[in-house]
Amino acid sequence: MTDEVPIGRVGRPHGLDGAFVVVDASDDERRWEIGACLLVDGSPATVELHRRVGGGRHAIRLDRPVERGATLTVSLTDLPPPDPDSYYAFQLVGLTAVEDGGRELGRITEVHLGLANDNVELDDGRLVPLIEDAIRAIDLEERRVVVTPGFLPDA
Repeated sequence: MTDEVPIGRVGRPHGLDGAFVVVDASDDERRWEIGACLLVDGSPATVELHRRVGGGRHAIRLDRPVERGATLTVSLTDLPPPDPDSYYAFQLVGLTAVEDGGRELGRITEVHLGLANDNVELDDGRLVPLIEDAIRAIDLEERRVVVTPGFLPDA
């Protein structure tokens, strides 16, 4: 697991003051406050300006120029620990999904946030809802998610 967590990407410029729109921005408002420290492709940067733009998106300016498309991250140690039996989405990506009993279903490639529930996507495109009926256990140390037997059709 990496020790940096993505919080957005540098998007198109916004205005003439060096600001840019943040693409795939974290919902954590603290990340965009003036004075907040983040990493741009691994190098530290400080937020100097923040404003909301069309659609409520974030536009920020950093204390140095950055390339469009650059990844904005924070250190894993900057994140508060999740509540018991809660996980950050990035922690689930890359885990192996198995049925209770051991049959491997695939690797988790993405977490999709939903209105009713979130879903994890397996490498074959199947979705598993992150609900108690579908997921029996999540074991970060063993790097696996245990899915209720028969919940998914064969790939």
